[in-house]
Amino acid sequence: MDPVLGDGLSVSSTSFQNSALSPRTPRFSPRTPRSAVYTKFVAGLDGLGEEDELALLDEDDRRQYAEGLEVDDGFGTINRNKPVSSEDKRAMVLLCVLYLIQGVPPSSFIGSMPFILQKHLSYSQLATFALSGYPYSLKLAAIQWSPVVDSVFFSSFGRRKSWIIPMQIINGTLMLYISLNIQRLMDDPSHHVTHLTNVFTALVFFSATQDIAVDGWVLTLLSPENLSYASTCQTIGLNTGYFTSYTVFLALNSEAISEKWGVPRLTLAAYLRFWCFVSYSVSVWLLFKKERKEPISDSGLSVKEVYKQIWTVCKMRHIQSLAIMFVFGKIGFAANDAATSLKMVEKGLLREDLAVAVLINFPFQIIAGWLVGTWSRGEYPLRPWLLTFWPRIGFAFTAMLIVYWFPTPVSAGFFVFLVVHTVLTSFTSTIQFVGSSAFFTRISDPLIGGTYMTLLNTFSNIGTMWPKWFVLKSVDMFTVATCQIVDDSTYFGEVATECVSQTGKKLCAELEGQCLVIRDGYYLVSTFCMIFGVLFLIFYTAPTARRLQSLPATSWRVKL
Repeated sequence: MDPVLGDGLSVSSTSFQNSALSPRTPRFSPRTPRSAVYTKFVAGLDGLGEEDELALLDEDDRRQYAEGLEVDDGFGTINRNKPVSSEDKRAMVLLCVLYLIQGVPPSSFIGSMPFILQKHLSYSQLATFALSGYPYSLKLAAIQWSPVVDSVFFSSFGRRKSWIIPMQIINGTLMLYISLNIQRLMDDPSHHVTHLTNVFTALVFFSATQDIAVDGWVLTLLSPENLSYASTCQTIGLNTGYFTSYTVFLALNSEAISEKWGVPRLTLAAYLRFWCFVSYSVSVWLLFKKERKEPISDSGLSVKEVYKQIWTVCKMRHIQSLAIMFVFGKIGFAANDAATSLKMVEKGLLREDLAVAVLINFPFQIIAGWLVGTWSRGEYPLRPWLLTFWPRIGFAFTAMLIVYWFPTPVSAGFFVFLVVHTVLTSFTSTIQFVGSSAFFTRISDPLIGGTYMTLLNTFSNIGTMWPKWFVLKSVDMFTVATCQIVDDSTYFGEVATECVSQTGKKLCAELEGQCLVIRDGYYLVSTFCMIFGVLFLIFYTAPTARRLQSLPATSWRVKL
């Protein structure tokens, strides 16, 4: 989900290979821990147990075993053409379900809630509500919670289940609470923005905690040759959560669709109660899921030791370069992600039409996730992320032009064009997400698996979330609009100095006036983001991505 190369900076497969170590030179390739099945198989051949095997190894060999590394002679030691085992297929289904459950709360806040609140709140107030998504981005950097999740658990219950099950129960309870109080809060949301933000912040925080545990489980739940599919499962699960929380809910919540098709209208309270039930049900299902033992891991490290190890990782120069690249690399399309859909609705696009566009787009995202998961199984999983960066900025520019020349009413031909544009934009976003996630899975050190994965995902999530508040605030800040009174089709005069905030718009409506937008801050903010994104891509993101892609696995490992 991040940089790509532009004109004159394209990187072919040959240049990637040249930038890496020579294929004839033995080197360590990024590998993850052996599966339990593989360990038993090797132990069975030698007639030795796992402890006996380890006793025969010196300290360096034990460290190499712990890291899950193996010497690569250039031809690859993992058979990536091996069919996916039934055990891995079951693990993939479990991962999809878990990512679906944890994807619903942030998807509700990102997807449907801004459109529900848009009629009642200004962009500045929407920016305040957007803060509720920050715990998902700052789950390690700000909250410093990941090492605790990685180190504190009940071994008899399961290292990952010790956190996943309680988090799901808490989330379900929070959704039940919101469902019982949402009508009161939504009757006058402008006076309950802070409370809404606090409640959704708590919901997203516990989802982020579950995400930490699931990310750590991924490293041992799947076999090494199929680890790249973890990002595919994450894409399918999170996109399905987004699909249900956005498309399905907005469509079934629409009064127009309810009247047209004669179906009961789905309220926000009923929707949240449904996911409360699902969270409880999946928690019961996990009680019967036996967790694979992790013989070599960070489970023996104390919380303090894990903090020391992650601080050591943060001091690595290439980790710092990766953080800068991900945190600032997405500014090029930040305005498009945060404000374009809201602007289209403001221009006259019905929420139901937008939901239909997302509905059509959903299967394409799933297909893209699976294809890129296969594509990312090679030596360069970051390549898809790189190659798709320019198209994504290009689609952001096209979206700004769509908003500028938005037709009223929306014709059938324009709607088809809008659907195609939505599909292509989401396709590039999915490719970047899967590619970067596969790269993170590949370089993470299993000694602090969940924490390491969380750290890398935090950089990516921050890059997605932190510009949102500034974009929405800046749209209002740079917008100039006045209220004009028209009497018998004749201009009467200006009665308000601004028509940007909800207070100004409400006053103008009471005076039967119209808001005249003299300068829309959306275009200014979008232009700035794209210019910055292109420059940052050319001068930092592209060369840094090429350099990081070629580093050996040992450079990403924790030094004990």
